[in-house]
Amino acid sequence: MKVTANGIAMQYTLDGPAEAPVVTLSHSLATTLAMWNPQLPALATRWRVLRYDTRGHGGTDAPAGAYTLDQLAEDARRLLAALGIRRTHWVGLSMGGMIGQTLALAEPGLFRSLALCDTSSRVPPEARGAWRDRIATAGTQGMEPLVEPTIERWFTGTFRGARRDVVDPVRAMIRGTSPVGYVGCCHAISALDLTERLPALTLPTLVLVGEEDPGTPVAASRAIHERIAGSRLVVLGSAAHLSNLEQPEAFTRALTEFLAGVA
Repeated sequence: MKVTANGIAMQYTLDGPAEAPVVTLSHSLATTLAMWNPQLPALATRWRVLRYDTRGHGGTDAPAGAYTLDQLAEDARRLLAALGIRRTHWVGLSMGGMIGQTLALAEPGLFRSLALCDTSSRVPPEARGAWRDRIATAGTQGMEPLVEPTIERWFTGTFRGARRDVVDPVRAMIRGTSPVGYVGCCHAISALDLTERLPALTLPTLVLVGEEDPGTPVAASRAIHERIAGSRLVVLGSAAHLSNLEQPEAFTRALTEFLAGVA
């Protein structure tokens, strides 16, 4: 389904009981809402599940130019408003977690809880060169040169070799991402700097991370956990960046237990 929000057409799906509390799922860079397929069956039995394609991804418009996290957060806020959703649990992985932090700091009343998965609250200056390189590659050569390096960061070597049924669809998502949208979102991510603002968050918060995530490592999740009072940190073994796909049962169990415990 599509709706116009914040001046763009946004693709979304809604599943689960119509009167249940809403859980919004926000995906990583260079994927789509389909990234959440393993979690959908368990979530949709108890919650109303909103998945959407972020600006520049999937079936959502990909305007040219640099995006900002404030803009991506406003997209989400306008989407919720357009769908008549006043409050939601937010589950964001990687870029989706960055959007969630940004929106929760701006509009905490929108949230019942916050699950920040394989994400970070700051991109240090020494890491910004890598983002400039990705922007240059996508802008001049398209997505193909980025596919395999991304897959190597997102999954452990053992999993890549054994589970092509999971990894190949992710390759297709990366390959199918609009270079314009990818570049726009890379600009947003590279400016991330929220760590010192996080103590303002008082929402029930789960911080979930793969033990072998090289891009947003356990240390980044620990920095978030230490600054959000009362947050819970869960580290999943044998998982890299897309921990919801590499360890779907453990990820889903940790998430549903957390959501069920939120008053």
